[in-house]
Amino acid sequence: MDPILLGKAVTTPQSLPESQGHVFLQPKFGNRHGLVAGATGTGKTVTLMTLAEGFSRLGVPVFLADVKGDVAGLAVAGTANEKLQSRVAEIGLPGYASEASPVVFWDLFGKLGHPVRTTVSEMGPTLLSRVLELNDTQSGVLDIVFKLADDRGLLLLDLEDLRALLGLVADERKDISTSYGLVSAQSIGAIQRSLLRLEQEGGELFFGEPALELADLMRTTPDGRGVVNILASEQLVLKPRLYSSFLLWLLSELFETLPEVGDLDKPKLVFVFDEAHLLFDDAPPALQQRVEQVVRLIRSKGVGVYFCSQFPDDVPDNILGQLGNRVQHALRAFTPRDQKAVKTAAETFVPNPALDVAKTISQLGTGEALVSTLQDKGVPMPVEKTLIAPPRCRMGAITEAERQQVRSTSPVGHKYDERVDRESASEMLATRAEAATRQSKAPPARSRAQDEAEGSGFGQAVKDAVFGTKRRQGMVETMAKQASRTVGNRIGQQIVRGLLGSIFGGTRR
Repeated sequence: MDPILLGKAVTTPQSLPESQGHVFLQPKFGNRHGLVAGATGTGKTVTLMTLAEGFSRLGVPVFLADVKGDVAGLAVAGTANEKLQSRVAEIGLPGYASEASPVVFWDLFGKLGHPVRTTVSEMGPTLLSRVLELNDTQSGVLDIVFKLADDRGLLLLDLEDLRALLGLVADERKDISTSYGLVSAQSIGAIQRSLLRLEQEGGELFFGEPALELADLMRTTPDGRGVVNILASEQLVLKPRLYSSFLLWLLSELFETLPEVGDLDKPKLVFVFDEAHLLFDDAPPALQQRVEQVVRLIRSKGVGVYFCSQFPDDVPDNILGQLGNRVQHALRAFTPRDQKAVKTAAETFVPNPALDVAKTISQLGTGEALVSTLQDKGVPMPVEKTLIAPPRCRMGAITEAERQQVRSTSPVGHKYDERVDRESASEMLATRAEAATRQSKAPPARSRAQDEAEGSGFGQAVKDAVFGTKRRQGMVETMAKQASRTVGNRIGQQIVRGLLGSIFGGTRR
């Protein structure tokens, strides 16, 4: 299997005679993770695009976030110009031609790509606490809410369900505190306010159904190329807790869902975590340990994780040590922080006698990088100053019409574009509350003896009304007397008229 060409070594190309000075990333070590670091404007995005194209051509699906809008250029073929052709000729790229990669656009807000959703239950209380920026006490209350939902068979799908559960906890706070642990009204109120802020930022769009299925991130095209999944993150990255928690959730889902596969000839999926410092900023120790565990073990499931950040020390040492493939772009040592970062970067590479790494890092030009990848038997190669190969796609943003064209041919649009709202906790609790209200308004239950007594009394009353009692006449007697009077009156009138007629000479005709 052909390796991924990263560029051409310009330091000691004679040390790579078999490859004519080219620097490669070996596919079988693609799941040993990697790091792409460097200051803004030094070419990190171009390196990520070159990597994504290389993995895609090998049939490996890729997932990466687009925090500036230019990674979307992978969906459109590039345009040759004099500068690009000069770089291609200098590196010596065989068979280079402009082409687009198969791309699926995703967006948590559903505007620039297919909506990405998960359920509240799948996110879990730990990551949701991070998204909501809860303290330890409030996080404990959220744990109780999730436990209560499980015990009572209530589905937590969206934020409306979570709000309904919080209302239930507030109503039954004393009983729940006795059974599950202390729940204060202040903690419930704090969580509700955090939910409101999240909704105002559009976070409610992320929770619901249909939830993302991981298999849809691991697609290949009929011609064998891996699909590049691009998450629109220009707005999402402005909400760093939501951005980092989502990516961490996705990484955790991959870790927990995918089976063990051992060493493969190429990864099953490559996951790129851009702006990696957001993942670790203010992260509690338990969360950092979780990330370390996932990164260490997920490679056995065929997933390669590549962090991208400005400084290598944005990634904790216990995770940095697991990143076997390194691409370091320029760092400018203007401040003590920058100088420390340069020193850290230099110390993480396998030394090259022909190269002063610390000095070279601050002198790299745009499109140049220090590269060290894993070679035979997983041994990292000595660091090389490398001229990075250009990608074949457009190196820049795409138009709205081009984006819509890609979306219209997507194989998953019909599955995720329409939201589904099935019965869950909020509906179930509302139904129960309505039933309880109806029951409270209904008359009290009646015993059989009461029914029989009231039934016999009613029957006697009807009988008395119809036939009468000793003190008053009934309907039958009254009607009989009335009829008698009526008949008597008519007969009497006829007799009178007959008598008068005979006296005065007969009846008129």
